[in-house]
Amino acid sequence: MYEFDIPDMSCGHCVNTVTKVIKATDPDAVANIDLIRRKVTVETKTDPGAIGAAMEDAGYPATFSAI
Repeated sequence: MYEFDIPDMSCGHCVNTVTKVIKATDPDAVANIDLIRRKVTVETKTDPGAIGAAMEDAGYPATFSAI
C-alpha cells in the first residue's frame, strides 16, 4: 500500500482523473482518495514511481509520502 500527496487535486473531476490514471497503470489497483487532505492511498503491486510518473504526466504531480 502506498500513499501519495497530490496538492493539485481539488474537485470531483480531479478525483476521476487520478482514479483513471491509477487504473490505467494497474487495473487491479484499489485507490482510496481523500480529497480534503489531497491524499491517495493505493493498494497495488505496481512500483510507486510508475504511478507517480503517470499522475505527473496527467497533470497531477504526486509526492510519494508513505507505505
